[in-house]
Amino acid sequence: MTRIDVTVRGAGIFGMACAWEMQRRGAKVRVIERTGVFSGCSGGLVGALAPHVPERWNAKKAFQFESLILAENFWADIAGAAGRDPGYARSGRLQPVADDEALVRARERGQEAAVLWQGRAAWNVVRAEEFGNWAPVSPTGWLIHDTLSARLHPRQAGAALLAAFKGAGGEVVIGEGAEEGAVLHATGAAGLADLGAALGKAVGAPIKGQAALLRLDRPGAPQYLAGGTHGIPHADGTFAIGSTTEREFDDPSSTDGQIDDVVARARAACPALAEAPVIARWAGLRPRARSRAPMLGRWPGRPGVFVANGGFKIGFGMAPKVAQVMAELILAGRDVIPEGFRVEDSL
Repeated sequence: MTRIDVTVRGAGIFGMACAWEMQRRGAKVRVIERTGVFSGCSGGLVGALAPHVPERWNAKKAFQFESLILAENFWADIAGAAGRDPGYARSGRLQPVADDEALVRARERGQEAAVLWQGRAAWNVVRAEEFGNWAPVSPTGWLIHDTLSARLHPRQAGAALLAAFKGAGGEVVIGEGAEEGAVLHATGAAGLADLGAALGKAVGAPIKGQAALLRLDRPGAPQYLAGGTHGIPHADGTFAIGSTTEREFDDPSSTDGQIDDVVARARAACPALAEAPVIARWAGLRPRARSRAPMLGRWPGRPGVFVANGGFKIGFGMAPKVAQVMAELILAGRDVIPEGFRVEDSL
């Protein structure tokens, strides 16, 4: 019988990315998932991989930058191994500039990005007319165009990750399965509750999000952040809009008029969406840690047990780097997790 080195509980983006990285490095990995791969918030519609603003640099922003740079090769390797397209493209992002003060700040951030992003991406301030009818409405006529933002198709990415992992010899159990070796809990919102109960202190909470999918074929266009909405053109002729942020809710998986309001704001912000029909809606719970940073590292008081959780809104963008640091910790015992990201930092 093949010995299992690591058991991963949870088959969302953190769990599957970590499982793939450890299997790729030669470990034998088993993933145990109650329902299905990417069946939770990772199986939504949006798939934005977007950076924080390039200013007041800190460990979280540096970690995210490194992960966004890693993402292109990370997903290309998965696509090659799986023979399936995860829908990744580093297509950039547009944001309107609200007023003269914001214009000054945007240009200052462009100068910061020239240093902090190491010449590997740019934060440009451009005239809106450069993007024609795709430009979001901008009161000043100026847009921020960053070239670091990327997108992927969440469900295609889940299918590609699963195929790559299984093709490399990884094992996936849907339902109940036996734990062997080190155990990594990457169980999303439910996992935050379990961790908090075990530690006797709330470490985070589930946040409901609703998103919508429109029929609109603009596969090479940049995503946008405007009108309090985030819009992502996918390569399959769809356009995702998200999302709500709901701390109080009755049904975690139902959609309602709140997402209709988001769609209306998106249409107002980007006139190119005006006639695009809504073809799907989605709702789910996303894990938000108290620290607002991912929670990574050892489970306090449980030798051989680890945690990767709290990827609220930034899970896809953080996943390549999260997979690296968790593989280093679990397989080699090297802790390279930045300050502020460890589990104990949320206590």
